[in-house]
Amino acid sequence: MEYRILGSTGLKVSELCLGTMQFGWTADEETSYTVLTTAAEAGINFIDTADIYSRWVEGNPGGVAETILGKWLKKGVVRRHQVVIATKVRGRMGDGPNDEGNSRRHILNAVRGSLRRLQTDYIDLYQIHWPDEDTSIEETLCALDDLVRGGQVRYIGCSNFPAWRLMQALWVSDRRKLARFTCLQPHYNLIHRQEYERELEAVCQTYGLGVIPYSPLAGGFLTGKYERGVTPPAESRGSMSKRIQTYMQDDRVWETLAKLRTLAEAQGRTISQMALGWQLTRPSVTSPIIGPRSLEQLDDNLGAAGLRLSPDHMEELEQISQEL
Repeated sequence: MEYRILGSTGLKVSELCLGTMQFGWTADEETSYTVLTTAAEAGINFIDTADIYSRWVEGNPGGVAETILGKWLKKGVVRRHQVVIATKVRGRMGDGPNDEGNSRRHILNAVRGSLRRLQTDYIDLYQIHWPDEDTSIEETLCALDDLVRGGQVRYIGCSNFPAWRLMQALWVSDRRKLARFTCLQPHYNLIHRQEYERELEAVCQTYGLGVIPYSPLAGGFLTGKYERGVTPPAESRGSMSKRIQTYMQDDRVWETLAKLRTLAEAQGRTISQMALGWQLTRPSVTSPIIGPRSLEQLDDNLGAAGLRLSPDHMEELEQISQEL
């Protein structure tokens, strides 16, 4: 496992980040522990979660993934200082009008809940999950700055921010002398490129932000498990995800997948490893967030560690997917 500097900080994170969205959802607690331990043994020191994981499961109040991660940390497989824990705030965590958003009140309440569930006294990277149109960015950044100064949080970042909001946040931090976002977590993969590459990539490179893309395998589409013209099995992610169903209707997506498959077979790699290798070769990407729900999926993802595609292979993939 190789390590990279996160943006303009001095923080070193593994080139693959372990995402925990499946914990308490498609991966039960024991499976989650196994995935965490195996990832740590493989050298992954960067773990991403969020307070709302897995609130969408019926009867789940949220915070389950953080709770599982906190219990695992207490098992002593690794020492707390050996891992970089990232979590997020923004989503609804209760029924009250102030139980969501990026207001000072919600952020300060949410961070206490995350610290309690994670069973730690600090969070390495605290991220705004997505923008809040009802709260000024000044209020949000002032609250985050207080957390950094108070030691509860080491670094701050954001996710799902358009370029103009990211620039606004960087400008406010500079003008007000506040802690600034050190990284961006965008939706980015080989068949979902334009949203990030059109403007966000230049912002991140110009201002030294780390980039930790989520959904690098397009919700499982870039594993090759779906076939053209074949209806996804009932209860599969492909049968329920509108995004994946949209992918399946786009000829360019299938052409990209076919090229990825050809290159993978020639290199003795899996399709998912080549898709991750493409991201690991992109100069602006720090650490793609993998989200395995089983040990088998994790082992496959780990096979991408250290993989760098040749300039010719990068050009082939980017040419065929350039409009996606």
